[in-house]
Amino acid sequence: MTSRRSGGARTAGAVPYLFLAPAMVLFTLFMAVPIVYTAYLSLRRTKVSGLGLGKNSRTEIFVGLDNYAAAVTDGELWAGWLRVLGYGLLVLAVMLGLALLFALLLDSAHVRLARFSRIAVFLPYAVPGVAASLLWGFLYLPSLSPIRQVLDIDLLGTGAVTFSMANVAVWGGVGFNMLVLYTNLRAVPRTYYEAARIDGAGEIQIALRIKIPIMLPAIILTTVFSIIATIQVFTEPTTLRPLTNTISSTWSPLMKVYRDAFVTGDLYSAAATSIVIAAISLVLSFGFLRIVRNRAFGEG
Repeated sequence: MTSRRSGGARTAGAVPYLFLAPAMVLFTLFMAVPIVYTAYLSLRRTKVSGLGLGKNSRTEIFVGLDNYAAAVTDGELWAGWLRVLGYGLLVLAVMLGLALLFALLLDSAHVRLARFSRIAVFLPYAVPGVAASLLWGFLYLPSLSPIRQVLDIDLLGTGAVTFSMANVAVWGGVGFNMLVLYTNLRAVPRTYYEAARIDGAGEIQIALRIKIPIMLPAIILTTVFSIIATIQVFTEPTTLRPLTNTISSTWSPLMKVYRDAFVTGDLYSAAATSIVIAAISLVLSFGFLRIVRNRAFGEG
């Protein structure tokens, strides 16, 4: 009897691992192994002997941190970071501001057509990034754009192209962030708002003094996700690049990685640059969390 119980306990203890096994296998194959292989490539390069035409004229050698030294001293990479910084500040401010505004409006006691409004705001998020970029790209073209006829601005010109790309990101990202914030609001007991109204608080006071403080952890979460997505911007500039000559092949750090890996064929430099980008993303994301965690999560 005792052996049956112990055998049943072991079987029950193994069940969670069986459920986790598919996810762990996929994570290992498509996340862990590529990361390890990228780190391996970043420490190596191809050595060419002679004219590079013989059978053994190209050999892979270990170069230590040379590829990383080249990456962090590359002016094109840091120029791309500066462009992404300006783009990111614009996207984060507008996208999260609109998401917060829409979430508060949809949670208002006086809102009408709430279901239709939620779908309308969220729907652009369901459009693939490439399709959205192409859609807006044709609207930006001087020969096709109705916007150009009204504003007389070259939306793909040097002074406006960053704002044009930011518009695509904001259009597609507001809906997701709004849904996260709105879902968080719907979990708040309605009695909080009723008590505030009894005390004479209006909708704006309820939003500023009750709803936003309660939503602060969700706002922090969406901000971190948005920072990571902004650092990884690739689809918008790559899709719009054939439509204008103001977007270079190294406009963003990830575009430089793509060029190095698949245009110039330097996989080793691209691997090192991608590791540098990942490290900077982690520093920025965790740095932001460390700054705000005391206020948002009550941690020291």
